[in-house]
Amino acid sequence: MTESVAGRMNVFERYLTLWVALCIAAGTLIGSRWPGLAEWFDQFTVAQISIPVAILIWLMIYPMMLRVDFASIRRVGERKQGLVVTTVVNWVIKPFSMFGIAWLFFNVIFKGLIPPELAQQYLAGAVLLGAAPCTAMVFVWSYLVDGDPAYTLVQVAVNDLIMLVAFVPIVSLLLGVSGVPVPWETLALSVVLFVVVPLTAGWLTRNALVRTRGEAWFNDSFVPRFGPVTIVALLATLVLIFIFQGEIIVNNPLHILLIAIPLAIQTFLIFGIAYGWSYWWRLEHPVAAPAGFIGASNFFELAVAVAIALYGLTSGAALATVVGVLVEVPLMLSLVWIANRARASVCARHACALPRVKASVMGEDI
Repeated sequence: MTESVAGRMNVFERYLTLWVALCIAAGTLIGSRWPGLAEWFDQFTVAQISIPVAILIWLMIYPMMLRVDFASIRRVGERKQGLVVTTVVNWVIKPFSMFGIAWLFFNVIFKGLIPPELAQQYLAGAVLLGAAPCTAMVFVWSYLVDGDPAYTLVQVAVNDLIMLVAFVPIVSLLLGVSGVPVPWETLALSVVLFVVVPLTAGWLTRNALVRTRGEAWFNDSFVPRFGPVTIVALLATLVLIFIFQGEIIVNNPLHILLIAIPLAIQTFLIFGIAYGWSYWWRLEHPVAAPAGFIGASNFFELAVAVAIALYGLTSGAALATVVGVLVEVPLMLSLVWIANRARASVCARHACALPRVKASVMGEDI
């Protein structure tokens, strides 16, 4: 990675929460003051999918898919326990715990604060987040705790493959149970459009360039160029979405906080389960920490895309998934801090050396 690209990525990643907050504020202001702009954007919609948003989401997802090296799946036989942890937590526990926590808060604890129809929309957005484990940002969190990059790649690749076949049935099951009608065709189309197609494109690009230019050039020179593109596309998407959400937020600012509470509880719960299980199983810290991060964080680009495709840009489901974007970065940084504080205890069980962490988080060296 060149120094200039690395510097831009450091600024983007380190202050992502600030940029997200500014974009949400800008979109909310524009949407509340000029509501006609949302109607103008709405005309560029095909099969319930906004063309401008689809383009931006593609720009977000394609660079992430470039990082998925299918050849790394051959390493699955090494330290199988790490894959068992991330697979069981992400696909047997996480979607259902998210549904349970969100249902409890939106339909019981916050019953007097959220109308029933809107509560169902927020529940749908939470389920979409819970059924989509992280694909790209986990590499950042893994780096901050000195995780094993090769094994992290295997964990992410395995989860991506499972997501291709498990995302649709799990989401449909949970949303059906909650009483929200699920158009199977739209949901399946969204998964194909925002996962299968970019994953295939990324695989073809990776294979072609690695053959012609070499893996070192691909990883160190080509892929880093797309880092700022991903973040800029994410921020532009947030502005566009909050243009549609402007009037809702101005009229219901409390709902942002209400949505964030169950999402935060879910994040800490899932990390605790994955990292605690890894500790009990005596997994090394470089494997255990990324296993926890993958489940605790979300593939929010997919969740936002599917929420928009299923329920529209102005829906509560779309708002809930975007709130997931807002709270994820500070929550994950707090988990990075926790993982690094727990590293000494984990390493003591393995008599391993404490590696030096490469960055500072939350204002202090780690």
